[in-house]
Amino acid sequence: MDLEILRSFRAVAEGVTVTEAAADAHITQPALSRALRRLEGEVGAELFQRVGRVLRLTPAGRVFKEYVDTVLDGYDRGRRAVAEVVDPDTGVVSLAFLHTLGTWLVPRLVTGFRQRFAAVRFELHQADEHGLAQHLLDATADLIITGKDPGHPLITWRRLLVEPLWLAVPARHRLAQRRRVRLAEVAAEQFIVLKPGYGLRSVTESLCRQAGFAPVVGFEGEEVETLRGLVAAGLGVSLIPAAPDAAAAPETNPDLPIRYLSLTDVHAARDIGIACLASRTLPPATRRFVDHALRTTAAVKEK
Repeated sequence: MDLEILRSFRAVAEGVTVTEAAADAHITQPALSRALRRLEGEVGAELFQRVGRVLRLTPAGRVFKEYVDTVLDGYDRGRRAVAEVVDPDTGVVSLAFLHTLGTWLVPRLVTGFRQRFAAVRFELHQADEHGLAQHLLDATADLIITGKDPGHPLITWRRLLVEPLWLAVPARHRLAQRRRVRLAEVAAEQFIVLKPGYGLRSVTESLCRQAGFAPVVGFEGEEVETLRGLVAAGLGVSLIPAAPDAAAAPETNPDLPIRYLSLTDVHAARDIGIACLASRTLPPATRRFVDHALRTTAAVKEK
């Protein structure tokens, strides 16, 4: 059976004549009559009985119609939902991103996009670097915003921007009054880092290696805000982005609970990029969001 025959069955069950139902289905009346008989054969029961010139549902037909209504209504709702997803003005953008980007970049991009396309909805997911790639491969997200190129053959990545990293130290730290230091100057101190699997953890370890030492890990967390809190409490130092409320030059702000120091012996920064499956044809709203993200970050870089 197919959906059109089920639609014709429902129409006849609701009082439409076979002739009218056939015309609506763009087939002949004999063809529809044969299709209804085949349907009865597949179901294994008579669905209609003739009363004069009118077809009426049998008890089996009434039971069957309840399920046909469910199938057809669900299918129609599904089609409407898909139409909303792929409509560029009312679609859905399924986006996964690093936890560290949830405090500044993602809100900015989403807010700017919604100012132009207010009816577009977002499905947002947070994960570490490995989890982000898996979101794409499992088709649970159409886009990811990540700290580095996943390096996967099925994933296409484009750089959005390069985010500076700073050495965060407590306000009473011995280096707190300086603006620039060498990373090697804190080689013996405890580092507060994200757990393994997070991109910022691997960046921290790489920068420390470049400075000639392996970091002594004192505390591990899952959120950059947690790292900032531990630094402010005097429990160690950390390589992190500046806080969202910090000035453009955070090393000049003496009122912050922690100090952000620039590094002179290593290039402390990380790539931020947007990625999707190379073979995936993105829905229109999602393509618009990619263009918006690239334009927005390009404008920031030009400033």
